[in-house]
Amino acid sequence: MHLPTLKQLSYFVALAETLHFGKAAKQCFVSQSAFSTAIRELETGLDCQLVDRTNRRVALTPAGRIVAKQAGDCLQSAQHIVDSVSAAREPLTGPLRLGVIPTIAPFLLPKILPKLRREHPKLQLFLTEDQTQRLHEKLLAGDLDIALLALPFNLPALTTEPLFKDPFMLACRQGTQHVDPDNYNFNKLDASSVMLMQDGHCMRDHALDACKLRDTEKLNEFSASSLLSLVEMVDADLAITYLPEMITQSALLKNTRVKLYPLSARNYRTIGLAWHKGSARAEEFRLLGEFIKNNRQR
Repeated sequence: MHLPTLKQLSYFVALAETLHFGKAAKQCFVSQSAFSTAIRELETGLDCQLVDRTNRRVALTPAGRIVAKQAGDCLQSAQHIVDSVSAAREPLTGPLRLGVIPTIAPFLLPKILPKLRREHPKLQLFLTEDQTQRLHEKLLAGDLDIALLALPFNLPALTTEPLFKDPFMLACRQGTQHVDPDNYNFNKLDASSVMLMQDGHCMRDHALDACKLRDTEKLNEFSASSLLSLVEMVDADLAITYLPEMITQSALLKNTRVKLYPLSARNYRTIGLAWHKGSARAEEFRLLGEFIKNNRQR
C-alpha cells in the first residue's frame, strides 16, 4: 500500500463534497481526465474502491466516507504546518484569505485597505464576500484563514475576537407616514410597518435581537434580498427599517430621502474576527484585528 499524496487527498475531498467528477475537477482547476486518473491512482494505492460510479451519479463507498473524513483532517494538519511557518515570519506578510460578509465589506474595507496596503506591503490579501454561514463552512474546510463578520453568531470550532460595536439606527424616508422619528416607540408602530432582510440573513437576526423587535405583527411579510433593495423600498416609504451606523457615510444613501436616527445605546451588533481554533496564526490575526479597530474611521 502506497501513501497517498496531498494532491490526491485534496481531489478526493472535492469529489466527496460535490459527488460529481466534472464539478470537482473544475473546483481543483484540472481537466476531468487528469482528475479521474488521480482518483483511480488513489484507489490503486490504497487497494480499495472509494467511489461507486454509474452513468447518473457518484456515491462514496463506506471506505470512501472514512477516507474523505480523514483526508480532510490530514489537509488541515498540512495547512497548520504552512500557518506555523507563516507565523514565524514577519506578521501580516504573505497570503491571507479573508472572508467578509456583504453588510460589512463595502462599508468598512474601503476605509482600512489602502492604509493596510501601505503599512503592510508584503501582505497578499485574498478577499471572499459571502454570508456568515457559508464563511463558517469555508473556514472549517480550510478554504479561508479568517473572517470579518457580525456577532453574535453560532460558530462552533472557531475562535472569535470582538473588535467594536456597530449601533443600529432607525431608517425612514423624510416625512414618512409610518413613524415619528423624534418620538419613536416600536410598540406604537402600525402592523407591517417594519421591513427587514430575508430569513437566514444575519443582519435580520441581529436587527431583531438588538432592536428588541418582539412583536412580529409589526414586521412586513415582504423582505429584502440586499441592502440596496431594502434602502430603495424605505425610500419609497413602503416601510421603515434598521440599518447599522457603518453605512451612514457610504454611497448607499446618496440621492435618497432616507434619514437615519439614533436608537438606544443597547441597539448594536458587534463586529469581530473569527478563525479556526488552535491556528498558529492567532497572534497575527489579533494584530489584524487591532489594525481594523484603530483604522475603521477615515
